[in-house]
Amino acid sequence: MKCQHQAQGKGPRSAGPRSAAARSAAARSAAAQSAAAQSAAAQSAAWLLLALLFLPSGLTLAQSADWPQWGGPQRNFKTPGARLAATWPEAGPRRLWQRELGDGFSAIAAEGGKLFTMYRKSEQEIVITLDAATGKTLWEYAYDAPFWKEQDMSNGTGPHATPLVTDAYVFSTGSTGKLHCLNKQTGKLIWAHDLFKEFNGTVRVNGYSSSPIAYKNTVIVQVGGPGAALMAFNQKDGAVVWQKQDFKNSTSSPILINVDGQEQLVAFMWGDIVGVEPASGALLWSHPHQTEFGLNTSTPVWGEDNLLFVSSAYGGGSRVIKLTRSGDKTTVEEVWAHGMMRVHFSNCIRVGELVFGSSGDFGPAPFMAINVKTGKIAWRDRSLARANLLYADGRFILLDEDGHLALATPTPEGLKVNCKTELLPGLTWTAPTLTGTKLYVRNRKTILALELG
Repeated sequence: MKCQHQAQGKGPRSAGPRSAAARSAAARSAAAQSAAAQSAAAQSAAWLLLALLFLPSGLTLAQSADWPQWGGPQRNFKTPGARLAATWPEAGPRRLWQRELGDGFSAIAAEGGKLFTMYRKSEQEIVITLDAATGKTLWEYAYDAPFWKEQDMSNGTGPHATPLVTDAYVFSTGSTGKLHCLNKQTGKLIWAHDLFKEFNGTVRVNGYSSSPIAYKNTVIVQVGGPGAALMAFNQKDGAVVWQKQDFKNSTSSPILINVDGQEQLVAFMWGDIVGVEPASGALLWSHPHQTEFGLNTSTPVWGEDNLLFVSSAYGGGSRVIKLTRSGDKTTVEEVWAHGMMRVHFSNCIRVGELVFGSSGDFGPAPFMAINVKTGKIAWRDRSLARANLLYADGRFILLDEDGHLALATPTPEGLKVNCKTELLPGLTWTAPTLTGTKLYVRNRKTILALELG
């Protein structure tokens, strides 16, 4: 493993005796600084309260550093408040536990000291809950999931989607399009739907991949059926709350955003990026984004400046659109679009005016930074293979497809890799999960926990 250690700064010098006048001036200065600090704190609290008022009601701030869904608390792959170690030991981060797990690409949800993910064994898909401290199985729910004749799972059997954890339930979607609601404490089945047999969902040859999202008392999923591109189900009983639109489904997962005070659900569908009312499914806007095979996979990235970034491989490229709301109408303006950055199935993160992610479909996929406002490539880094990433404490935690784990600092000029270690053997396509300073990662055989504090 390779680490770059940060230099330690010098401590403060001791002060000598001072005159009474100097002490009086210092006291006045300290009082002024204290008043200024109190004022700044009050302003910060006011801004925080204002920000909370404008959060989409379908989103809740993470409690106890939970990671209850795909992409984390706000679905943006960021962990606020985490404090990470500047470097790792020579042998890599401390391993807390490691165990075998079946095949699958599902990421790991974490809530209340428990981990939730999925794997496949023979003709069944299994939702599993583990003790986050030990990795021991708490419960499993298995169901039959034979592949259809149209499916080609040569790139991996799945499951692909990540469970969603709410106050009382766990929601899962498998490769064959089966949606389950389970009791969070026991794993007992509450209700289930087959998104393909019941609602004629888009048949994806590589399997259903979209992770569910919660909005108030509903769970929303991408389906891609006629008149049922998107659907909302009542969390308690599985009743259909709404089903709307005619867009074919992709392999992406939806997000919730707030556009000038209005909550909107954004879905990256087969050939379009669309926005709907999460309470009714009514279409608010749509914008084309064509790619081969409808493989719009990476999760959209939203910014507070109303800029929405999307990217795909296979000829899709990247684009940014600006959403503006006036009255009941949302206007879409394309800011830029080009094929210089092509994100395949990994995720992207925005920090400041730069969006970061791995670009490429076949062959090398360098890690890139692109200016969200101009589309200009800031830099490319080839020190890692195609990678998924998280952002915490001003740094990226990257897990590449070759199983290397890295801690890196992004800058406008390039990527500073602070630490890098070989972590997992074989193909590693699953995004990691961070709760506090505990990192949970998996590949198609193994799941493990690391301490990054």
